[in-house]
Amino acid sequence: MALSEIPTNFTLSPMIRSCRLFILLALLGLGACDPVSLTLGAGAATGVAAYQERGIEGVARDSAIEARIFKLWAQRDKNMVVHMSIEVYESRALLTGIARTEQERADAVGMAWKADGVKDVINEIVVGEAPGLGEVARDTAITAELKSRLTFDGDILAVNYAIETVRGVVFLLGIAQDQVELDRVIAQARNISYVKRVVSYVQLKADIKGAGT
Repeated sequence: MALSEIPTNFTLSPMIRSCRLFILLALLGLGACDPVSLTLGAGAATGVAAYQERGIEGVARDSAIEARIFKLWAQRDKNMVVHMSIEVYESRALLTGIARTEQERADAVGMAWKADGVKDVINEIVVGEAPGLGEVARDTAITAELKSRLTFDGDILAVNYAIETVRGVVFLLGIAQDQVELDRVIAQARNISYVKRVVSYVQLKADIKGAGT
């Protein structure tokens, strides 16, 4: 799943990931807590959210949606959160990972649609055997390398991208400044060893602004 002196192309820090994990775990044990309030606290603590196109409120909203989906999954079956992941950006939920059965995949998608605030659910969950430790480690390494490449590429605002890798397939979510930047991100991903395919659900900044007018 799925969270310095910060340059505008700085990617999500481990601190944000830790805060997000804390939020999700807290929700499992504290059902009465307001996930929006919890998320706002985490976002304000890091400050990194202010550098994203969606801003602090957008990060708080998306993290709260992610937490709601995570909670629904865990309440149904805690095993669901082991090999499936959630990334939410601009209220669009990208679901990735491995489901044990077709029914489990359908349940995961159905519950995501029930989460308050979700505008779209992108289903990239596949059905199959759980990945081995080596495969998980390789996917993790691909994600880490891509985040590093984007961070140190001065022509990419890496903070605006969320990345998931499953069995060598890289999934991208977020907001690109323009098509040139997005093409550069995709090229960076394709040039990493063991990457089989790159799937982009990234939106262009101009398209989002145009839809909002």
